Amino acid sequence: MLVVHSKKIITAFLLFVGAFAFGQSNYNFLDFQQKPYYFGITLGINRSDYKVFRSKNFIGNDSIARVESVRGPGFNLGIVTNLKIGDYFDFRLLPTLSFAERNLEYTTPKQLVPSERKVASVMVELPFQIRFKSAPYHDKRAFVIAGVKYSFDVANESRTRQADEILKISPTDFAIEAGAGVQFFFPFFIFSPEIKYSYGIGNVLLYNGSLEQSTVLDKALSRSFTLSFHFEG
Repeated sequence: MLVVHSKKIITAFLLFVGAFAFGQSNYNFLDFQQKPYYFGITLGINRSDYKVFRSKNFIGNDSIARVESVRGPGFNLGIVTNLKIGDYFDFRLLPTLSFAERNLEYTTPKQLVPSERKVASVMVELPFQIRFKSAPYHDKRAFVIAGVKYSFDVANESRTRQADEILKISPTDFAIEAGAGVQFFFPFFIFSPEIKYSYGIGNVLLYNGSLEQSTVLDKALSRSFTLSFHFEG
């Protein structure tokens, strides 16, 4: 299902980009080319989950037969700060408020329907990116991005009174990011649809020895796929 959803999103993204693939000149591009920096807003939708690694205790336990992560929906809202570095490179900072849902499903040998641990997050994210852009053509140009991201979950439950009774997830996370998109230059703004993949590089699982749902796991890494729409000018 994950592969099917990802293919649908990518297909929709390509069709959307293709709809603008003809017409226009480079006149609008020249206006923005003179600016050393500019700002904007970004809106996006995301699909997020964890890559889970089972511990040695998973083999010997009798009550949990299977554990897997299921992607959940979310959306992003942020600010774009773009600084030009020559004609083809940009340095970008995008402070973002991200609402995401990641679900862990546990199945016991006697269960037909798995139990679910929902991790709903409200993340304050600070992505730092380098963007490489192609030469412009008819007021359009393609680009690729790469960077790192720091996240802090302001809705994290690891410090609540019920924390010892639930699977605890760290409120902080670091990730590497890569993506691609297209810029469309209009008279008063730049419209940039973009797809991006983020992969956590730090273990976000907080070990809880009194909870079997925690002891059967060794670590968990965050992952997310985001379709964003940037409006800059």
